[in-house]
Amino acid sequence: MRVMALDIGEKRVGVAISDPLGRVASPVCVLPFPEVISAAKSWRRVLEDWEPEALLCGLPLTLAGEEGPQAERIKAAARAIAQAADVPLHFADERLSSAEAKRSLRDLGYDEARMRGKIDMVAASLFLQAWLDARNTQQ
Repeated sequence: MRVMALDIGEKRVGVAISDPLGRVASPVCVLPFPEVISAAKSWRRVLEDWEPEALLCGLPLTLAGEEGPQAERIKAAARAIAQAADVPLHFADERLSSAEAKRSLRDLGYDEARMRGKIDMVAASLFLQAWLDARNTQQ
């Protein structure tokens, strides 16, 4: 099953995709949040190109593992996006995924300016990979 992960932020949405077997996650792109939530042509094109069978949205939990106001905002946006795309929706814990993405990009030699815009899609690929690994271990 091909799963598309979304790291939904206030300004941008990072997109990652799994391979058709649901084993490996890869970063795809970053789109402006308004384009995704309004189902603009750029977002529809990503959906058409990758044909995901499910969406996985990162849920920003507190360090204690609880949902706060930001998680509620993300859940509402994710539900609207999934409903418009007519694709099933799942959620994954995205705690620390952005920090890990920044660390990975820094290790690859990216500076702050070159990192901007890439962090969100790398973060999406990180929590998608963790979700895929957990799912494949259970099977």
